[in-house]
Amino acid sequence: MSTKRSLIRRATAVAAAATAALVLAACGGNGNDSGSAHNGHNTASPSASAPAQQGDHNTADTAFAKGMIPHHRQAIEMADLAATRAESAEVKKLADEIKKAQDPEIKTLTGWLTSWGEQVPAEGAGHGGHDMSGMMTAEEMKQLESSSGKAFDTAFLTMMVKHHEGAVAMAKTEQAEGAYQPAKDMAQAIITSQSAEIARMNTLLGKS
Repeated sequence: MSTKRSLIRRATAVAAAATAALVLAACGGNGNDSGSAHNGHNTASPSASAPAQQGDHNTADTAFAKGMIPHHRQAIEMADLAATRAESAEVKKLADEIKKAQDPEIKTLTGWLTSWGEQVPAEGAGHGGHDMSGMMTAEEMKQLESSSGKAFDTAFLTMMVKHHEGAVAMAKTEQAEGAYQPAKDMAQAIITSQSAEIARMNTLLGKS
């Protein structure tokens, strides 16, 4: 009797192990199909009543996208000026990197707002109202446009540090208050990349 029972127990254990292996394989093994299925379960279960296909977003997510679009646009305007006016090769390189990072983010943010049925900020809008987030005033932009060489480098770096600090602050607010995971992920990317750029710019300012 006892040997039979231990055999059954062993068989059950083996079967359980085999099942566990199958489950593991399904989770990790074949990439996309299982991944998307798992994500689907996660998003659907907590609030089945909400429109899960949109991915739940809240007012903080909307404010983040609406604030970051004009903010990024202005950074690109500033970076465009650096291409023709900067003296330092480092400043030109940095300006190019800022454009490459922020241009695709603008497209992504615009896509989110459109899918949420929200108004996308108009081009050239929002220079005035965003002082708190490190946006440049029209006067500061004119000052930047009218300078060149070393004076431009210093003005550009000083303003861009302030500008980036504003973006990092907006991103931290999104992380604390947002609900839409892709927006929170972008916020983390902005904090990481722009904090690193702030450090680089401060170093360059120390040299100049």
